[in-house]
Amino acid sequence: MAEINLFLIFLGSIGFDLLIGDPRFLIHPVQIIGFYIKKISDYFINNFGKNKKILFWGGFIIALSTIGISFSLGKSIELSYVQSRNQVFSGLLIFLGLSSCIATKGLISSVKEIAELIERKKINHKNKIIIKEKVQRIVSRDVSSSSLEHLLRSSTESLTENSVDGIFGPLFWIFVGIIFMKFSIFLPGPLSLGFSYKAISTLDSMIGYKHDYLRYLGFFSAKIEDIFTFFPSRLVLITLPLVGSKVNDYKSIIKKSYLDGKKYDSPNAGISEAIFAHISDIKLGGESKYKNEIIEKPIINSNGGICTGEKIELICQLILRLQFLWIIIFILIFFLISTLLIN
Repeated sequence: MAEINLFLIFLGSIGFDLLIGDPRFLIHPVQIIGFYIKKISDYFINNFGKNKKILFWGGFIIALSTIGISFSLGKSIELSYVQSRNQVFSGLLIFLGLSSCIATKGLISSVKEIAELIERKKINHKNKIIIKEKVQRIVSRDVSSSSLEHLLRSSTESLTENSVDGIFGPLFWIFVGIIFMKFSIFLPGPLSLGFSYKAISTLDSMIGYKHDYLRYLGFFSAKIEDIFTFFPSRLVLITLPLVGSKVNDYKSIIKKSYLDGKKYDSPNAGISEAIFAHISDIKLGGESKYKNEIIEKPIINSNGGICTGEKIELICQLILRLQFLWIIIFILIFFLISTLLIN
């Protein structure tokens, strides 16, 4: 019975995120995770910045401790919910916790806002500064000297890549946790896996880079994120065409997207960007500035058009449709497994 309630809480948390997003009066778990990562990372960098070996193993400690604390917190709330007679409070914590793991409304709203600002007919110097500040919040590249066209491309690439990290990755692992708890309450559950994936994603976004100290400090974080995003990114690859207008070219689009995605160093980011690019018929990749270095990213869908507000709107619609499809699939799998266990 508890796992059915957890599944209903899960569905409710998705609806809450779509309608409300992250309540501003609550501290988001990512803020707490980010504070911890920054403090302990700064300690290693400030004290052992020239010692590659210590930075390497320090990164292991940072990754292991961040994920371990996040998992333990989620698991303790799950056990409290299942074992307690008064389930209201722990149930509310699970509801809000699961909702905080999913970033559909926040991601879509921020990118849509940028697109709307850019596509206004009159853009003065002050407006352009505001737009750049908003884009900089969602990308790691330096956009201080970017054109409006590049700002739209940067926003689109962030939207397509982070749709997996912020939406479909958490959905996948939360559902896996619900299935696990059908077998034992002591297995990883939806909140413990949801919090763990959020910790992994935050670690990668903060220290999982290949420059300066982070090449060593963020090594484990980047590799762990690659592993845990591998399946969600490929599920997006094979399911997104089902909610697009090019479903008749299903095999061809998947093949092209996979080949384009493999050009990226990341085994997952390129895949997610490519499938959205091919379905929405846009071109991604090209020059991007990181700190003082210009990096030429591989071109995805070379025959596609430029990124526009209309294309961003289409991608947002695809994300919402795919999320709905995944929910339907999750419901069918959940009740199929429930039926098999009963029999």
